[in-house]
Amino acid sequence: MKAYHHGNLREDVLAAAAEAVASRGPEGLSLRELARGLGVTHTAPRHHFGDKKGLLTALAAQGYRLLAGRLAAAGDDFLEAGVAYVRFALDHPGHFAVMFRPDLVHGDDADLVAARTRARQALLAGAEAHARATGRSPSLTADALLPPYALLAWSAAHGLAHLALAGALGAMTQARSPEEIKAVARASLEQLAPA
Repeated sequence: MKAYHHGNLREDVLAAAAEAVASRGPEGLSLRELARGLGVTHTAPRHHFGDKKGLLTALAAQGYRLLAGRLAAAGDDFLEAGVAYVRFALDHPGHFAVMFRPDLVHGDDADLVAARTRARQALLAGAEAHARATGRSPSLTADALLPPYALLAWSAAHGLAHLALAGALGAMTQARSPEEIKAVARASLEQLAPA
């Protein structure tokens, strides 16, 4: 093994971990294999992440930041936020596989907590805009629980994302390409929106 000399090791390990988790699941992730694939010593990833759980925590935090950006880009369009959620899962399956698995991460990690909070705030902002537009509930605060309709919409988007990643959505709907899956997600989530 050669010594790793450029300054992007942390980002390179995260990218390699996302690919490995997407293809083999979080249980199949090995720090030694990642190091070997990157051409670094087996201890190099440990320098940045400590252990496998530390790496998965960083991967989940990165995923929440990416998701928050997607949700924020959807703006006040609650339906588009749901589609953006499914699109995120399709684009980042390795991140998605660890983000909602508290057993895999250090739940009290400050970076993870901040990133999760940012994603939650983006989701709440969309829910609040939807509530104002439909007259469903009063203004939400940053520490409010999701109202039932927002929880239902999130559950639907999350379920669609899981079904799509598992290949089950395509088997039930004939949607195969990412564009077809997004169209199915949009049509399904529209059913939750009031007329």
